[in-house]
Amino acid sequence: MVDLQNDLFLRACKRLPVERTPIWVMRQAGRYLPEYRAVRQQFDFITMCKTPELATEVTLQPIDIIGVDAAIIFSDILVIPEAMGMPFEMHEGRGPVFPSPIRNEADAKILKDIDPADDLKYVLDAVSLTKSELNGRVPLIGFSGSPWTLLTYMVEGQGSKTFSAVKKMIYSNPKLAHSILNKIADAVSAYLSAKIEAGVNAVQIFDTWGGILSKDDFESFSMQYISKVISQVKRKDEPLIVFAKGVHFSLDQLADSGADVLGLDWTMDIGQVRKKFGDKVALQGNLDPTVLYADHEKIKQEAVKILNAFGNGSGHIFNLGHGILPDVPPENLKALVNVVKEESVVYHTA
Repeated sequence: MVDLQNDLFLRACKRLPVERTPIWVMRQAGRYLPEYRAVRQQFDFITMCKTPELATEVTLQPIDIIGVDAAIIFSDILVIPEAMGMPFEMHEGRGPVFPSPIRNEADAKILKDIDPADDLKYVLDAVSLTKSELNGRVPLIGFSGSPWTLLTYMVEGQGSKTFSAVKKMIYSNPKLAHSILNKIADAVSAYLSAKIEAGVNAVQIFDTWGGILSKDDFESFSMQYISKVISQVKRKDEPLIVFAKGVHFSLDQLADSGADVLGLDWTMDIGQVRKKFGDKVALQGNLDPTVLYADHEKIKQEAVKILNAFGNGSGHIFNLGHGILPDVPPENLKALVNVVKEESVVYHTA
């Protein structure tokens, strides 16, 4: 086991003292980097996900180029539905597409229980290889979509503005929705446990579409399955982060879920959330990703605003309030990382 040279991220997750606030960003291994696009020109997205050497290469790029404090394994949340029996395609401009979405009981019969060691071996191999290549420089994060977010893609068949197909299911056939969500929750738990076994230092659950639900529906169709996953993930002291976008109304439940870290989108006031839950969980976030279109002075102002709002002491992992956008100049992200590294020190002096 290689000792970590930089464990700031893990210490902040556990609200232990740190010398400065650590920073990584969602989608940091991605299209905003010319180095990523150079690899992507040679291989399609799914091939990159399924080839451990390529997944490792792009996972490492932001560590080397941007200087973030954690790596997140390059993959996609939809590898789980695929392993359950639903092949997906990645369409340029449209995103992921499931040619045969699940709309009824007959469709759902194809869904199988997964064995990550077998069905998702390529991800676990990418984790092992990345760990070896990182050689202890920074921690490695594994991730999954939440059961609800995965269900939305499996039922809609692709991204959606209205989510009418999945909402039709939860209102007209809740029994079917719950049975699929249960199955997905078991798959997600097994997958995250396998990633931890393969060597990731922390895991994150993304509930990208939790915010399209009302409070009651969120608790019924998303929160209870997030809680189920958290209770079933086999981990020793690896932190678990839960990030539910747009879910202002259930932060209490998310903070009580057993997660170590609560991810916040950019519409939330990190200072207010800390006042409420700071003795329970660490907080991750939450700069608006579009701030990275601004000049470096404005980026600095906005970053310092968030550091100020969080205030003194540990328990903050700086991040964007959602994924970095593909047309952001890499030097702007680098400027943000440098600002956080330099400006956050004063919040951690005893």
